[in-house]
Amino acid sequence: MTSETMDTASVPETVPVVAVILAAGQGSRFDPSQPKQLVSVGKREVIDWSIRAFERNARVSDIVVVVNNAVRGAVEKIADRENYAKLRMILNGGEQRSDSVSEALAALSSAGIPPQAKLLVHDASRPFVTDETITECVRALNDRNAVVVAEPSDDAIAVTRDSGDRKVVEHVVPREEVVRLQTPQAFRFGTLSDAYRKASEDDDFSGSTNDASVLLRYAQQEEIGIVEGSVDNMAIVTVHDVAAAEDIAKAEALTAVRAMIGKMNTTGE
Repeated sequence: MTSETMDTASVPETVPVVAVILAAGQGSRFDPSQPKQLVSVGKREVIDWSIRAFERNARVSDIVVVVNNAVRGAVEKIADRENYAKLRMILNGGEQRSDSVSEALAALSSAGIPPQAKLLVHDASRPFVTDETITECVRALNDRNAVVVAEPSDDAIAVTRDSGDRKVVEHVVPREEVVRLQTPQAFRFGTLSDAYRKASEDDDFSGSTNDASVLLRYAQQEEIGIVEGSVDNMAIVTVHDVAAAEDIAKAEALTAVRAMIGKMNTTGE
């Protein structure tokens, strides 16, 4: 690992900025015969889109990918094909998301990552996270030890309780008070490591589907800031999401072509 990053901002990073991309999920709601990490969207695998997003971000110094055994060989072939400059490790994950994060934290600790390093934990199933979102996560960690990407909710949210043979509404939460969490979720390395260490010592901890929940339970002194997300930062969860992902991929390709043409016109090439 290296503590140096490419300096394209007025204040360069002085600590490692590590992206941990989680691709170890079994995708129980997706096609069981086709891992969603390897599904082709816009002529690229989903995992390739996700790695590229952090590879091209100037502030990210290192990338770690966490996989399951079923996709490891394919992901290694993609890594060989693409020759990602920032990819440092491909790790085997665990049964749950929190197990995979724990594996990454342990590997980074063994690599000597300092407590003040910035860690961005991202679900590989969100292939269209923007460069701006990643950069804002990194910048936001200058002011606090934890931030999450979130999008305002368009729906009213109700808290329910059991009542006999069905659930009933306990109370409705005003829309302006709730957001929909996305990834990356970003932390100082020491902050997230300490929270996961406390979780591992708690016999009542049964895993978590997001890291913010672990902090809220085991690092209650930490305020978790919010970085605004986007509709395009969608998660591919079911096969029905692939069509929407294809539309986003086409739009991104068109934007890239327009940017290339604009550059050529500016430089006179």
